[in-house]
Amino acid sequence: MKSLRARISLWYAMSATITLVVLFVVGYLLLENYIQRDLDLLNKTEFEQIRARLGTDYSALTPQIVDQRIRETTNYASVLFYINIDQPPHDILFYSNNLDGKPIPDVPGQHVYYTSVAGVGELRVGEFIMPPFDVTIGTPTRQMRQSLAAYVEVCVALVVIMLLASGLIGIGTSRMILRPVRLIGETANRIGSDNLAERIAVPPSGNDELFDLVRLLNQMFDRLEASFKQSRQFAEEVSHELKTPLSLVRLHAERLLVEGRLERRHEDAVLVQLDELARINQLVDELLFISRAEVNGVKLNLVQQRPACFLHSIEPDLRALVEHRGRRLCCAHAGDGLVAMEEKWLRQVIFNLLTNALRVSPPNGLIALKSIIAEGSWCVSLEDEGPGLTEEQCERVFDRFVRFNVPTGEDHGSGLGLTICRSIIGLHGGRIQAQPRKDGSGLRVSFELPVLSSATEALRTVVPALMKA
Repeated sequence: MKSLRARISLWYAMSATITLVVLFVVGYLLLENYIQRDLDLLNKTEFEQIRARLGTDYSALTPQIVDQRIRETTNYASVLFYINIDQPPHDILFYSNNLDGKPIPDVPGQHVYYTSVAGVGELRVGEFIMPPFDVTIGTPTRQMRQSLAAYVEVCVALVVIMLLASGLIGIGTSRMILRPVRLIGETANRIGSDNLAERIAVPPSGNDELFDLVRLLNQMFDRLEASFKQSRQFAEEVSHELKTPLSLVRLHAERLLVEGRLERRHEDAVLVQLDELARINQLVDELLFISRAEVNGVKLNLVQQRPACFLHSIEPDLRALVEHRGRRLCCAHAGDGLVAMEEKWLRQVIFNLLTNALRVSPPNGLIALKSIIAEGSWCVSLEDEGPGLTEEQCERVFDRFVRFNVPTGEDHGSGLGLTICRSIIGLHGGRIQAQPRKDGSGLRVSFELPVLSSATEALRTVVPALMKA
């Protein structure tokens, strides 16, 4: 069982039930032993009456007198006792009437035992030596067995009731025991990068194990909050500190070009420097965006839009970019619905995916952009005819600075484009993935966003996203 509450309830029910079963078994053995001692005492008492009836001169009595005296004593107890007296080695002097001439079996070496007589049933037998006679007295155990069977039936019923009751009690007890743990889990689940200042309330129980757990968790959140603050502050400071000198370097380089005092080869070198400075500026901006997105530091202005209208608005720019690179573009959309999105960010996602596809597509290669709204989600996929990626590479392609299959002479890019796409889609509450095409050639990158089927659902999605941002 994966649920701790279920395990606690089961353990409690099983331990309580097993304990009760053990007590019932012990009670059964004690009750059986108690009844057995009472039967042995009855047999002994009956023997004392027989010996008293025979008198002290019993050894000189004739068999007829012995039979007469014992029968007078035992007739009134014929329902309770079965008696036979024999004189070793084989002379039977007396049978009680209820034995019908059948002797009680003898067990050599034992004076107290259980035996069975045909037509009579099980007997608890006591053998008493009264030289030269052996007196064997048996008491039926039918009533004892019936009492023990009734005890077993009652115990089984009580065990079933105990199992059910302990299960219910275990569920209630586990809920009560785990309530502080559940509250701790709910609070810990609420604590995110946007509310790291929240802490778990200390339980009122004092210095128990839960108190130590809460204290350790709060200390961990303190360290996480300090680490997030340092990371965010570092990213902002690095961005600011890098942009200022880069801007100054770019300004001086552009001034040199404007003045026109440089030779041709020096101008080419300065132009290369300006290109690299632009690349570094872009890299700094991208890293800053990713670091802010990871801590929900990017604010989204989500607006309900129809994906068909959005794609129609950007399709001319997509075609212009594709045709400029000598490739072909195929766009298709199906379905209708509303999606909460910020247009500029999704535009950047699609252009990033398209740029990557253009880098690996062969001349005159076809790039297919497919959009469909179905089953409550908007799915956009972009397929190219490039060399494609393996399953392992598809899992790593969204990591930072990861680049695959970059043709010679092409702009390698920063290796952050797909990482930015993943961050933007994550901020929109969607997911993005890459996988090889089914025909074995090219790559398919797709993302999904939730569709809002009504204005009410739109508000439920947009408002929390704005508050979280």
